Amino acid sequence: MTLSSDDHARAVDTWPAPTETLVPDHDPFYSPNPGFERLAEGTILRARPVELAEFGVIPVRVRAWQLLYRTTDLNGVPEACVTTVIVPLDGVAPGAPLLSFQCAIDAISARAFPSYALRRGSRAIGTVAHLELLCFADALRRGWAISIPDHEGMLGAWGAPREPGYRALDGIRATLTFAPAGLESGAQVGLWGYSGGGLATAWAAEMAPTYAPELDIVGAVLGSPVGDLVSTFHRLNGGLHAGLPTLVVAGLRRVYPAFDELIATHFSDEGRAVLDKAAQSTTVAAVLRLARYNVDRNSTTPMTEILALEAMLAVFADLTLGDHVPSTPLLVVQSVRDQIIAIDDIDALVGRYRDQGAHVTYLRDRTSEHLSLLPVSTPLSLNWLGDRFDGVPVTPSRTSTIRSVLSLPAGRRGVVALIRSAIRVLFARPITAAPTVRRRHRAVGENRRAA
Repeated sequence: MTLSSDDHARAVDTWPAPTETLVPDHDPFYSPNPGFERLAEGTILRARPVELAEFGVIPVRVRAWQLLYRTTDLNGVPEACVTTVIVPLDGVAPGAPLLSFQCAIDAISARAFPSYALRRGSRAIGTVAHLELLCFADALRRGWAISIPDHEGMLGAWGAPREPGYRALDGIRATLTFAPAGLESGAQVGLWGYSGGGLATAWAAEMAPTYAPELDIVGAVLGSPVGDLVSTFHRLNGGLHAGLPTLVVAGLRRVYPAFDELIATHFSDEGRAVLDKAAQSTTVAAVLRLARYNVDRNSTTPMTEILALEAMLAVFADLTLGDHVPSTPLLVVQSVRDQIIAIDDIDALVGRYRDQGAHVTYLRDRTSEHLSLLPVSTPLSLNWLGDRFDGVPVTPSRTSTIRSVLSLPAGRRGVVALIRSAIRVLFARPITAAPTVRRRHRAVGENRRAA
C-alpha cells in the first residue's frame, strides 16, 4: 500500500529527544493514540531523535531516530511498533539504499528490544544487539541508512510467524517516508539478519511480495535462519542452550491461546514460574541460567506428547517457513558445525524455497560455528547486498560447501573496513561515509531515475 505524504503529515507526532531511557513497557512513546488503527500500514505515528550507545555507555556518533508506526500482528490485528533509524553522522547521499537489519532479539523481555538496548543509558546486559552493532556499523560507513525494527512486537513474541515480516516491512515503509533520514521514497532496500534475526528476515522476504509489493527489495541475507523451530526445540531442550527453546515456549504462549491452555493444563506451578522468569530475562541471561534445563522436569506430560497433540500440530503448521515464495534473491549462510541450528534444517528450508522457484545462493561453512559465523560472514553479506544495490547480476542459484566464507574473495574483501568500523564504535569516533561512496550512490540514483 503506497502512502501519501499528506497521510503522514497528519499522523506524525514529533517528540523531543528523551531525557531518560525508559524500558518500553514504561515509555509512553510506545503507546499509540486512539484511532491509529484506521491509518495505513507503515504510517508514522510518532518520531523522536535518540542517542545510541554501545553497551548503553559508549556513545555511537551517528544520527538516529525512533519511529512509532502502524503495523499488524500475525492475525491481521492493527498494532504499533518501533523501529530505530540510523544514518551516518554526515547523512546519506541522494540514491543511498536502506538496509533493514533484523536483530537476533531471541528474548521476550522489553529490555532486549533493540530500540531500548541500543540507546544510551539502557541497562540491557546480555542482549545480542550490542554485538551486532559492531557488525552492521560498517553499513553506515558504506553510506547506507539502517532500519532496525522491534520485530517481535510489544509482546516479545519470539518465534511467532509472519508478524516479524510485517513489522520489518512496515518499518521500511515508515523509514522511506521519514524526511529527516534523507532517503528517496523509492530507495533500494536490502534485508539482513542472523539467527533469530535471520528467521525474522526470512519472514520479511516471504511476506514482501503480497504485503509490500511496492518496496524495491533487491536482496535478502539469511544468516543461520533457524529453519525449523520444532526441530530446534527437540534438539536443544535439556542441553547447554536449553534457554533458547524455553524462551520460544514462553513467547508462543502469548500469541496462541491453545498453546497457553496446554501449558496451564500440563505444567506445574514451578514450570510456569520458569517460563515467567525467562520472559523477564535477556537472551544471554536466560541461556546461562537455563543451561541443561528440560521442560519435562516441570511438566505432568512429556513435551513430545504435548507437541504431538492436534492443537499443537496446527500451531506448527503455522510456524513453518518456506510456504511462501520470496521474489527477491536470497543469500543463505550456515555453519555445517552449528551447535544451535542444525545444518539439515537449513538444507531443507533452502530446498523448499528452490522447489517454489526462489533464487537462493547457499553457502555452507565448515570452519565456523554459530557464534563466530556472524562476524566472519559480515563482509560477505554486505558485499553481496552492495552488489545488488549496484545492479550486479546474481550468479546462478547454487549450493557450495566451503572451508570458510573468508576463503572467498567477497568474504575477505572488506574485513579491514569492518574492523575499522567496529573500532570507531568502541572508541566513540564519528561514523561517516567515504566521499567515494557518496559519489557512487549519487550516480546509481541518477541512473535509476533516468531509467
